[in-house]
Amino acid sequence: MSYTKAIITAILLMLILPIAATGCTTVDAPVINEVVSTQTAYKMIQSNQDNPNFVIIDVRTQEEFNAGHIAKASMVDYESQDFNAKISELDRNKKYLVYCRTARRSALAVKVMKDLGFKEVYDMAKGINQWKAEGLPIVVN
Repeated sequence: MSYTKAIITAILLMLILPIAATGCTTVDAPVINEVVSTQTAYKMIQSNQDNPNFVIIDVRTQEEFNAGHIAKASMVDYESQDFNAKISELDRNKKYLVYCRTARRSALAVKVMKDLGFKEVYDMAKGINQWKAEGLPIVVN
């Protein structure tokens, strides 16, 4: 009889423990990390013009930034020694659009941001070179 009780107890534990374990975990909001076309980026910028939780980040050098950038973009040079520190200071819950010249540095920057726990980050495909080729507006300092 004790053998039967042991088997029943084992079966009940196998059924109850997985259910109890899933009830104890919290579900985080999904992380969005995707590459978007320049046209999608442009539409995203237009629809978020008055959104304080939408941030455009240009990860090129100061010289590149001064030569022409997307309006309202903040510059955080990916190649600077303090890039990780500056990115770490940003609010991880905001929505970010990241770009560079051709999308090489922005892809690397987005990976850093993802590793740091940023929730919503978009990488603009083909960078500002494609943006300019499509005749989209830039600001020159």
